[in-house]
Amino acid sequence: MSGRAAPFYCPYCGDEDLRPSEESNGAWECSSCNRAFQLSFLGLLARGLRSDNGHHGEGGTTA
Repeated sequence: MSGRAAPFYCPYCGDEDLRPSEESNGAWECSSCNRAFQLSFLGLLARGLRSDNGHHGEGGTTA
């Protein structure tokens, strides 16, 4: 994640009481479940977006 983005919920317990961790850059600590975690963006998928009907496209739904 970039320095501007922040998680809204703990991925383990769903609580919103998150604080940046001093241990690692980009790491977060949850005060509710006492867990530390780190989120990262891996990249875009090569296959692109698919709609429900299986055609490639820019997302959305078809009528």
